[in-house]
Amino acid sequence: MKSIGCLFAVFLFPSLLWAAKPQEIKIQLNWKPEPQFGGFYAANLAKIDEAQGLAFNPRAGGSGTPTVQLLVNGKVDFAIVSAEEILISNDRNPKTPVIALFAVYQTNPQMIMCPAEKKFESLKEVFASNMTLSWQNGLSYAQFLRKKYPKTKLKFVPYSGGIGAFVGSKNLCQQGFITSEPLLANKAGRATKDFLVADEGFNPYTTVLAVRKDWLEKNQDLAKKIVSVTRSGWISYLENPVPTNAFMNQLNPAMDLRTAMDSAKAQEKLIKPTATFQPGGMSDGRWHQLIQQLKEMKILKTDLKPGDQYKEL
Repeated sequence: MKSIGCLFAVFLFPSLLWAAKPQEIKIQLNWKPEPQFGGFYAANLAKIDEAQGLAFNPRAGGSGTPTVQLLVNGKVDFAIVSAEEILISNDRNPKTPVIALFAVYQTNPQMIMCPAEKKFESLKEVFASNMTLSWQNGLSYAQFLRKKYPKTKLKFVPYSGGIGAFVGSKNLCQQGFITSEPLLANKAGRATKDFLVADEGFNPYTTVLAVRKDWLEKNQDLAKKIVSVTRSGWISYLENPVPTNAFMNQLNPAMDLRTAMDSAKAQEKLIKPTATFQPGGMSDGRWHQLIQQLKEMKILKTDLKPGDQYKEL
């Protein structure tokens, strides 16, 4: 009789079962599962999302995944982008603006690495040298550095990916991320000297969780929950990345656990620069500076307002 009563309750109150099902939040990543996305995965593994009635589902990307275009075109509702991509998209697509909700990296991890034995002390010295620099010339930070150091002796060659050329040459510097390429080079037995582009004055937020403005206007309460879960997920990951790294390793075995732990350690101060800083925060001042820099480089054509690019929830 007890089982019959339970069955009767299921048919009588199906809405109770439906209400208990978490709402899936598919987040389109712009790269493979690695520590730069650790907080999004941790939010699900630690069941932080479940407490808010959500189910975070980060979806792996890869080289060239057009996350901001997918967002603008309505193919996804949540995507990981960079601050530059948001500004460029909003400059070119004013009718479908994109809004930043959470910025993982407060200090941009993009950098230039050189052989340690060259004993460079600054990027100014690098640009005054006869070294070869492998990078993507079209990147906004590349344009920024060319503008800052116009009288350079460097020879520029296209970046082909990986660190093979760097390891095999004594006269090559290359682009990369402080959380990745230097670790791989050191693992291959090559000591590096690394220079963050952010230290040169170009420091866009990156690994930014973004949504469309029209979606945000209709889903303010849900957006607040997502931001809350994301922040708690990152706090959890920063405190203990081990279980999340083990999970991501199953999805992306190309990054071994030792490298993942080193990467997680390297990014800590980039994500949480002070002990009291709450992960994800943004400011008008940072957005204003980036807008002005991109306008000076003639990447932006319209007058974008800093407060229209992000939302504090």
